Amino acid sequence: MLQASPCGVLTGNWRNWCQNRGMSARNKIRSKLGLPPLPGRSSHKRTPVASRTPHVPKDNIRAVSFDNEGAFPLTGAHTIETAGNYSEEHPDQIVVISMDKPTDEQIEELAEAWDLHPLLLEDLQAPSQRAKAERQGDTLFVVTHSVAYQDDIEEVVFGEFNLLMRGNQVAVLCQDQAAVRAWQAKGFRLEHRFGEQNELLQHGPEAVLHAVLDAVVDGYGPVLRGLETDKEEIERQVFSGDPAAAERIYRLSREIIELRQMSNGLATVIRRLLIGTTRYGTDAELRMYLDDVSDHLSQIIPDIAELRDALNQILQVNATLVSQRQNEDMKKISGWAAIIFAPTLIGAIYGMNFTNMPELEWSFGYPLALAAMFGFAAFLFIVFKKKDWM
Repeated sequence: MLQASPCGVLTGNWRNWCQNRGMSARNKIRSKLGLPPLPGRSSHKRTPVASRTPHVPKDNIRAVSFDNEGAFPLTGAHTIETAGNYSEEHPDQIVVISMDKPTDEQIEELAEAWDLHPLLLEDLQAPSQRAKAERQGDTLFVVTHSVAYQDDIEEVVFGEFNLLMRGNQVAVLCQDQAAVRAWQAKGFRLEHRFGEQNELLQHGPEAVLHAVLDAVVDGYGPVLRGLETDKEEIERQVFSGDPAAAERIYRLSREIIELRQMSNGLATVIRRLLIGTTRYGTDAELRMYLDDVSDHLSQIIPDIAELRDALNQILQVNATLVSQRQNEDMKKISGWAAIIFAPTLIGAIYGMNFTNMPELEWSFGYPLALAAMFGFAAFLFIVFKKKDWM
């Protein structure tokens, strides 16, 4: 695994970095002329995109450029290459590449274009990552998860996002179908968000990271409302004596536990990013926006814990009610057992094969035995009925 920087991961002045990107373009020209590359960070020789093996169709890859005037889709035979070239030609703009359920070949193409470390490539090709924020060289890697609640199956669905940020480029990898649906929703659409808060773009690609994290945190509200509604339905089930209530409580508790784990992981990521803003010199206004996201999440986490405690209490109440109903059943069973025991005892006594039993010679012995059986049983039934055992 990559060694995570304890001081967070936000880049500082991204415009200073962009000024050095022209070195890469000059080196490409020198390479075509047969000249050696200029010294510096761009001296690392890349494989020309045109010489790579054919790529799979790019229907699931989109690139959009953002500036103060709006959003502009980027098109081309190779979207990743087009976005890279455009970002070099327009260092004052932000280029966002989104990939829906990318294949290993597409991830490898991105890794080659961005010179990603092999360990980082391994993380990108292995979904189901925990929430984290790491830095490898000049590339920021963030894993976060969207949340959505499907009320029909009473299940919280998590979508995994892998975000890469370098220079004026941001790559958003939607690793599963849930993440794809979330990315296509209105709350995640960057065109919509930056249309309302266009001033965020002046902070560089960190604004995209803030927008994604803000959308993720905003998704917790509807999920909690859905869970709260189901909790109220379970309460009515419990007091109505529905035997299926216990299973529903356990299912909902499992969803809340997973939601709490995801929220805690997201809180750790935001905390590391906030620490990194100090180390990497991020401007104060962007830190305020991240603080706002952190405050919003800090209000949500106690609500999740409170919902978990409420379900535990409902489970205890359900166990108490079930125990009371079992006690009532046991009283009825015990009462009927005592009623049946009386005639059984009389029949057992006169069923013994002793020679000298005077009652066996009586003319009314049999009717008297029957009368004693039914009388004893009727007496016990009346007593138990008065005690409300029957």
